[in-house]
Amino acid sequence: MASKILITGACGYIGSHSVCEFINTSNAEVLTLDNLSNSKLETLKCVEKLTDKNIDFFKIDIRDEKALDDLFLSYDIDAVVHFAGLKAVGESCEKPLEYYDNNFCGTKNLINVMAKHNVKKFIFSSSATVYGAPKSLPIKEDFPLSATNPYGRSKLMIEELLRDLVVADKLTHEKNPWKIVILRYFNPIGAHSSGLIGEDPTGIPNNLLPYVAQVAAGKLPYLSVFGDDYNTSDGTGVRDYIHVVDLAKGHVKSLDYLNSLERGGCEIFNLGAGKGYSVLEIVEAFKRITNRDIPYEISKRRQGDIDKCYADVALANRKLNWHAEFDLEKMIEDAWRWQMKGSF
Repeated sequence: MASKILITGACGYIGSHSVCEFINTSNAEVLTLDNLSNSKLETLKCVEKLTDKNIDFFKIDIRDEKALDDLFLSYDIDAVVHFAGLKAVGESCEKPLEYYDNNFCGTKNLINVMAKHNVKKFIFSSSATVYGAPKSLPIKEDFPLSATNPYGRSKLMIEELLRDLVVADKLTHEKNPWKIVILRYFNPIGAHSSGLIGEDPTGIPNNLLPYVAQVAAGKLPYLSVFGDDYNTSDGTGVRDYIHVVDLAKGHVKSLDYLNSLERGGCEIFNLGAGKGYSVLEIVEAFKRITNRDIPYEISKRRQGDIDKCYADVALANRKLNWHAEFDLEKMIEDAWRWQMKGSF
């Protein structure tokens, strides 16, 4: 049997774009799974149109050990790219148990099954939230870690687990050691240029760009701007925004990197554009590019949010040979095209 890559959370926003990139730009054979709790199978059908491939899909929750075990018994899986998990900062503060159960316990279960089947190449979808409130900018991979919310802490706990696996391999002189890449994302926005796939949140969006797009399209009356008293140029939070396709390409480069390694280890890379934009700067850019009005109201800060956050991406540039290609205008144009074509 030919070896395959398993992509978890494959029907989600980043997962679906990554499935598309793996199929179109690598020689990978892809298996996909998702529990569809916050995503739609229609997304993968659109990816099939974009890739002209039939994609193997399994509706599996990563907390279901037997279902995972059966999958690994049935296929010669060589590596796992792991996106599955809950991801809303605000919601995590309200439902911490759900976040620790889905994100940490689910990942631990997945790792257990991988170890049982001796599958030891792993790319993990982490987050810039693990840096907490950074002491300086831009943020480098060796900065102190201190998450400010349950979502970030669940990611940080998983990172610690992965690092411990690599330490254990060295202590036991494991002959087939873990080869792990941890990717700390900043803020993915945009959509595939076709307009066929994009961010399709259930209910009221948690992330800025889909919220702005729905206000511009008249689906929501106004944008709530969470806080205008941050230590920034206009008082609103500053974030590093990266095109989702650039982010997806980072995963393809990461697998190439893992395949080139002769020894085990755990490498960590920031994936971002390397610059920051405030909420109001995003709003003004969106208004200019789409020629749509975007009314907004200032509301109180969200628990767990910080002033500024943007990446130093030199390490990914150098070791992965990865660079973010698309600028803010392209991100907004693609996000708006997706919004105008409508969700599923």
